Amino acid sequence: MDWGRLSRAERDAAYNNTDAVANSADLNAERAEASRLIRTTDRAAVLDVPYGPAERQKFDLLPAADAAAPCLLFIHGGYWQRNSREGFSVLAAGVRAHGWSAALPSHTLAPEATMAEIVAEIGAALDWFAAHAKAHGIAGRVILAGWSAGGHLAAMWLDHPAVTAGLAIAGLFELGPLRDTYLNEKLRLRDEEIATLSPLRLPVVHKPLAIAYGTAELPALVANSRDFHAHRAAAHAPGALLPVAGADHFTVVNALRDPRGLLTTEVLRLADAA
Repeated sequence: MDWGRLSRAERDAAYNNTDAVANSADLNAERAEASRLIRTTDRAAVLDVPYGPAERQKFDLLPAADAAAPCLLFIHGGYWQRNSREGFSVLAAGVRAHGWSAALPSHTLAPEATMAEIVAEIGAALDWFAAHAKAHGIAGRVILAGWSAGGHLAAMWLDHPAVTAGLAIAGLFELGPLRDTYLNEKLRLRDEEIATLSPLRLPVVHKPLAIAYGTAELPALVANSRDFHAHRAAAHAPGALLPVAGADHFTVVNALRDPRGLLTTEVLRLADAA
């Protein structure tokens, strides 16, 4: 892809997952409804727990019967400008079937928050979690995961002391090209943010980080995952590259919903290897 020669429309299309997947609205609606059922029927769930003063700075906590069980801490996607934790509870179903806890934070969305502020909010969420999760029945080691923009945020906070290992699903690890697309209308990326908040430009964190992508995703998204894995591998950092066969940007997360799915299996392995 010769990025400099592409038209604005071609650049927009390179990152427009909604247009690329014809049934994306149906897939999102199904995931949201499945998550709503979990939030309304899971008697162990502790919902809407604040980790900061802003409206969206909240956690949903799903503690396991055993407080010492591992925990999947999952960050939602939406290009940092849409979605919320409430629509993603079902993605914990795979590990919950294995007796795990789960925790899902939200963050303020762009343009209300800058990229730097969003990244800082996830750090504040992890700080809160480290200090208070035990009081809510979650005391096991933490695997930090995220999808799409959440994959970026998971990569940014892999080095947090509360995090044992990570899983970045269909993430974005180089922010520079986004400034040339429709996404920047709300992100309003600054040069400093691109330089300091692009994981591909940062020193490698030597904790295990599995990087997953769907083989039917847009080429730009596939390249982000493959390039970031190569960046880490060059520094001898641990972590598998996991192409999910036939999956697009929205169906790739089904491998985390399924108790026997590829991504659930990898999360279990990451915890066992700790």
